[in-house]
Amino acid sequence: MTYKIAVCDDAPADRALLRDMVRRWGERRGAAVQVLEFPTAESFLFQYAEDKNYDILLLDVEMGGVSGIGLAKRVRADGSRAEIVFITSHFEFIAEGYEVDALHYLVKPVAAEKLYEVLSRAAERLAAAPKALVVTCDGVTVKLFERDILYVESFAHYIEIHTRTDVYRLKERITAFEEKLSADFYRAHRSYIVNLKAVERIARSSVTLAGGAEIPLARGKYDDINRAFIERN
Repeated sequence: MTYKIAVCDDAPADRALLRDMVRRWGERRGAAVQVLEFPTAESFLFQYAEDKNYDILLLDVEMGGVSGIGLAKRVRADGSRAEIVFITSHFEFIAEGYEVDALHYLVKPVAAEKLYEVLSRAAERLAAAPKALVVTCDGVTVKLFERDILYVESFAHYIEIHTRTDVYRLKERITAFEEKLSADFYRAHRSYIVNLKAVERIARSSVTLAGGAEIPLARGKYDDINRAFIERN
């Protein structure tokens, strides 16, 4: 796994120090690390609008303009489950961190060993996180959690991914996309993949999912999907 980590701090020296420590942590852990630096919360949010695929955020609390706390609230409001670590010179902001499920607070000057310990905890939490995949839709990169996907529908060279709240359309063949999914998904029809965790009813010619969507079931697949459903639930 490659950890994509953002360092957001308006002090260039502090930002460079954090960047170098993150890279050393990756070397010690034997993990690939991609570190991106941002001098302001606004610069991070500008890029985040196009690419939401971040694993760990190291955020300076006291920045001019939007603070680290404000940045974290915007990211959480967008549904991000990235691990958030606040960097601060004061303790009075700690209570606000609980609102955004922050992993930890580190006090400046940040001790390398303490940062390594926190990053390792973040990695462990990420390893236990729900299965997810990254897709690009209309020029925007989005991390989708499998548990949120209800079904996938194919239209020639395109697919539509139907989640509990949105629909994402992207140019990809359904067979190629199927290979990216876990065993929780079943090819119910040549044009449909269903999330077995979302199945509410299986009939001879259709499958009903949470929310009421009814998906066609190909002839001869009734027994097979029932077996798959029992195994995954």
